[in-house]
Amino acid sequence: MKALLINGSPRPNGCTFTALTELANTLEAEGIETEIVHVGNKDIRGCIACRRCHSTGSNKCVFDDIVNEVAPKLAEADAFVIGAPVYFGSPAGGAISFMDRLFFSTLNIDKTMKVGASVVTCRRGGNTASYDVLNKYFTMCGMPVASSQYWNMVYGGSAEEVKKDAEGLQTMRTLGRNMAFLMKSIQIGKQQIGLPEKEPAIFTNFHH
Repeated sequence: MKALLINGSPRPNGCTFTALTELANTLEAEGIETEIVHVGNKDIRGCIACRRCHSTGSNKCVFDDIVNEVAPKLAEADAFVIGAPVYFGSPAGGAISFMDRLFFSTLNIDKTMKVGASVVTCRRGGNTASYDVLNKYFTMCGMPVASSQYWNMVYGGSAEEVKKDAEGLQTMRTLGRNMAFLMKSIQIGKQQIGLPEKEPAIFTNFHH
């Protein structure tokens, strides 16, 4: 089984990477193959709602960058984790642009029962608001959200400070074990019960 972890921080080996590494090591110990992909240092444009990804049937964004490179990895993964630092009380802009385009361009790729989790890092505040933003991608796609003993966050202004956040790192390890349990349980459920029946999607707007 595979878990895809996304580092949405501009820094390759900073706070977010430190948290994701603690999580990845735990997943590996539970027999889950993991991959960490660094996207936060890329020049990622925001979604312009051109809908070419859908009109062409390609499931690819018109901007051919890291988003299209990660999309097939998401399709193959059994679990997906987005890690991001907090900037001014919300996830870093590059991480948001990446998630908007990745999840919109792959709407036709079934993500039902892929386990989702978000990991957020900050020096002082804004973690809970950012955590809420990132989890919304999963809850719109039929993805169970993995939780831990506390919200999935670590504190520190540097990787070395995060390594001293004993509770935060324990939260990452607990998250890893919980994710592995969910992934394995869902795999058994698929084999013995099958996925839930899906109705054709209905789209309505609020109007009078």
